[in-house]
Amino acid sequence: MKKITALVLVCSVPFCAQAQSEKNDTIDNTYQLQDVVVTENKKKHEVTSTSPLYVINNKSLNTAGITDIADALNRMPGITIRDYGGAGGMKTVSVRSFGTQHTGVSYDGIMLSDCQSGQIDLSRYSLENIDNISLVIGDNDDIFIPAKNASLPASINIRTIKSPTEDTAPHLTTQLKVGSFGYISPFIRYEQNFSNKFSFSAIGEFVYAENDYPFTLRNISVVTKERRTNSRMKSGHGETNFIWNINTRNELSGKIYYYDNDRQLPGQVRYYTNISNEELRDQNFFAQIGYRTFNSNNLSLKVNAKYNWAASKYKDGSYSDGIKDADYWQREAYTSASLLYTPFKDWAFCYSADYSYNNMNSSLSTDTHPFRHTVLQAATAKYKSARLSIIGKLLLSLYYNGAEYGESARDMSKLSPSLSLSYKVFKNNDFYIRASYKNIFRAPTFNESYFYHYGSTNLLPESTDQYNIGFTLLQDVTKKTNIKITLDGYLNHVKDKIVAVPYNMFIWTNINVGKVRVLGLDATANVMHKFSDKHLITLTASYSLQNAENRTNPESPYYGYQIAYTPLHSGSVSVCYENPWVNLTVHGTGMSSRSSNNEHYEDSNIPGFFETGITLFRSFKIAKNTITLRGDIKNLLNKQYEIVKAYPMPGISYQFSINYKF
Repeated sequence: MKKITALVLVCSVPFCAQAQSEKNDTIDNTYQLQDVVVTENKKKHEVTSTSPLYVINNKSLNTAGITDIADALNRMPGITIRDYGGAGGMKTVSVRSFGTQHTGVSYDGIMLSDCQSGQIDLSRYSLENIDNISLVIGDNDDIFIPAKNASLPASINIRTIKSPTEDTAPHLTTQLKVGSFGYISPFIRYEQNFSNKFSFSAIGEFVYAENDYPFTLRNISVVTKERRTNSRMKSGHGETNFIWNINTRNELSGKIYYYDNDRQLPGQVRYYTNISNEELRDQNFFAQIGYRTFNSNNLSLKVNAKYNWAASKYKDGSYSDGIKDADYWQREAYTSASLLYTPFKDWAFCYSADYSYNNMNSSLSTDTHPFRHTVLQAATAKYKSARLSIIGKLLLSLYYNGAEYGESARDMSKLSPSLSLSYKVFKNNDFYIRASYKNIFRAPTFNESYFYHYGSTNLLPESTDQYNIGFTLLQDVTKKTNIKITLDGYLNHVKDKIVAVPYNMFIWTNINVGKVRVLGLDATANVMHKFSDKHLITLTASYSLQNAENRTNPESPYYGYQIAYTPLHSGSVSVCYENPWVNLTVHGTGMSSRSSNNEHYEDSNIPGFFETGITLFRSFKIAKNTITLRGDIKNLLNKQYEIVKAYPMPGISYQFSINYKF
C-alpha cells in the first residue's frame, strides 16, 4: 500500500503544475528554441540532430519501392528485422543489436506496448495510413516528450494524424491491393477538416492471404519442391483520429484503434514433414488522448492518457492427446505529463513523469497473474545556439512487480544519464558533427519473468551504455544536384543481456547472455539530380556493420562469438527515375550470414542474401481527383533465403495496387 501511495504522490506533481498553468494566459503555438518550432523544416532537423535521425516521408514510400513498414525500416541503417515470411508472418525490429524489446514504437506520439513479450509486431500497422516514419537512436532533439519515449536506446516514430487546414471539403481515399499467393487487401480512408481548427479521419483495412508460396528443401543430396502449408491469414484493422485546435494556445487530439488477426502458423520447416496445426488469433484495442497548452510564462504542458487491451489465443492441434491451447490477456493504463520551460531564447528545460499499470492473465493452470506498476521521470536541459546544440537528460525508472499467485519478479530502480551534442563546423555549410552517450536499462518482460518452463523471476534486467560519434553533410553540388551523407560509429555495452531465441512464432527461450559488446558503423547516402522539371533521379543507400560479440567469460569457447540473428553486414539501395510516363524504382536489401544461436553450432548458420525488386507507378489527374497505379515485383531473382532459421521467405512474387483519392 505504501508503494501505491508513493506512486500516486510522484505522479500527481505534473498535474498540480497543469492546474497552476491553466490560471495563466498562454502564448502562440510555438516553442522558443529555434530547433523545436512546430513549423520547422524536417529535413533541416535531420541534419542538425544531436543523435542519429532517419526519416521517410509519405512520398518516399513510393519512390523507394517500399511495400510495408518492415520494408521501410529495412532501408534504414542499424536495423535488423525478424521476418517469419509472407503477409501473415510476424515482423519485429532490433536496432544496433540491442534486441527488439529495446526498440520502442511510438504511434502518434504515444508508445505502443506489449507487457507480455515486449515486442511490437510491425505487420499490424498500415503503410497507407502513414504520413511519415522516423528512427531516432539515442535522445530525440524534441525534448518535449513523455518519459517513456526517452526510456529506450532507440525509437521508431509513426505519424498518421495531420493538422487541420483551411480545406473543409471531405476527402476519401480508396485502395485495392492484389498479389501472389492469394493476397488481397482493400483499404479506405475518410478525412475532413470540419473547420480550420478541427480535423477528423477514419480508416479501415482488411488483409487476406493464403501464403502458400513454394520453396526448395535440401537434405544433403535430396532436393524437393515444397509449398508452405497452414499459412492462411485474415486480419482487419480500423482506427479513428481527431485533432482539435481549441485556440492558438490549446490543442486536443485522440485516437481509437482496433486490430484483429486470425491466422494459421506455418511452423518451422523440418525434413520429411511440413505439417503444422497451430493457430493464433491476436486482438488489440487501445484508445489514447493528448492535450497541449502554451502560456505567457514560457511554460508549455502536454498531458497524454491511454488504455490498451490485447488478447492472444493460441491453439495447437498436433498433440495426440487432444488440442493444446493457451489464451493470454493483457491490459495497460498509462498516463503522462510533460512540462516545458523556455526562459531564454537558447535554453529549454523539460520535466516529464509517466505512470503505467500493466497486468496479464492466461488460461494456463500455471498462471501467476503478474502485474507491474511503473514510474518513469525524466529531467532534460537543452541549449541551442546558431551552431551548437547540447542536450542533457536524467531518467529515473521505478518498477514495482507483483503476482497474485506465486513468486513475483524483483522490484527494480535505476537512474540513467544521457548527453548529446551537435556542432556546425562551418558557418556557411551544412556540415554537422555529433556525439552522444546514453545509459539505459530494461526490465524483463512478463514472458521473460513468468513464462512456464521459459521465464525466470530471477532474470536480471539488461543495462546498456551506448556511445555514438558521427556527422551529417547536406550539400548542393550544383543547382540541379544535391547530396546528403551521414556516417556514425558507435560502441554499445550490454550487461546481463536477455536473448530470445525462437522455438516457434509464439514460444521463445529466454536466457541471460551476460555481457555483449557491439562495435558498429552506420552510413547513408542520398543523391538527387534533377535533369529538368519533369525528369528526376534519386539514389538512396544505407550500410551497417554490426560486430556484436558475447563478452561474458574469456574462458568460454563461445567468447567473442557474434550473438544470435545479428548480421555482420547489412544494407539497402534504391534508384528511382521519375518522369512524365511511368516512374521506375529498382531496389535491393540484403545481409550477411548469421547464426540462429549464440553457440554457433554446425547446423545453425543462416546464409546471407541480397533481395532485389522493381516498382512501377504513375499518378493521373481525373478532374480534381487522383488515381495512382502501382506494380511491384518482389524478390525478382527468385532467391530463396531465410531471416529466421527454418522459416523460408517467399520467392518471386507480384503485387498490384490501385489508389483513388477523391
